[in-house]
Amino acid sequence: MKRKVLFICTANSARSLMAEALLRHMAGDQFEVASAGTQPSEPNSLALQVLQEAGIPTEGLQSKSLAHFQNEHWDYVITLCEKAARECVAFSQGAQQIAWDFPDPAASNRHVIFSLTLKELKERIGLFTLVHQKGTALKPEVYKPVTIFKALGDDLRLAALLLIRDQARLCVCELTEAFGLAQPKVSRHLAILRDAGLVETERRGQWVYYYLNPRLPAWVSRVVDETARNNGALIEMPLMQLQAMADRPAVQCP
Repeated sequence: MKRKVLFICTANSARSLMAEALLRHMAGDQFEVASAGTQPSEPNSLALQVLQEAGIPTEGLQSKSLAHFQNEHWDYVITLCEKAARECVAFSQGAQQIAWDFPDPAASNRHVIFSLTLKELKERIGLFTLVHQKGTALKPEVYKPVTIFKALGDDLRLAALLLIRDQARLCVCELTEAFGLAQPKVSRHLAILRDAGLVETERRGQWVYYYLNPRLPAWVSRVVDETARNNGALIEMPLMQLQAMADRPAVQCP
């Protein structure tokens, strides 16, 4: 039986429509897919254009209200922006809630930004299908080397994982301060680490805290530990930024 995935953003005009089309195209044999918006409008023409240019079918894509799916069962509910994540906390009880955060490309109205969003969504959805192809719970056999090393094959993601390991638990605000980057960008990279099963999350109020997955297979733990022991310089500057943050009580997290 196919598992059901619902993508949600604000307008259901670009990000969630693109994600719906991508997952259906990439793994329609495994998942039944739909998308909706908390304040739906109309499909963005640039979103449809970049999908078509990538050879991804757009037939039947239309903006829909979240209320349209209120009484349906979903295995996964994936929000694509912080606003949708806040407004959909209680939606579809029993579904696995996953929060991604992608800037709305419609704000720029530029073809290149829509193309970049499509590329990033494709990467995230590719990891999602790898991790979740055998069920909702992470199992040891899901930890495939390709998935793990793809998730770690980025300077920021690797440094973030090592920093989380060093500090035991960090929230998004601490990580954005440590790396001097905007929250949406940091959140996107953290979500890739989470989708690969490397970190887990805990929400406290408006903040999400990240910590190393305690159920990592031994071989993954050894890779992370050896990398940390031999590459301390990767987190030297972020650690200094964290210390500076601690010295400024006004910017501490709640």
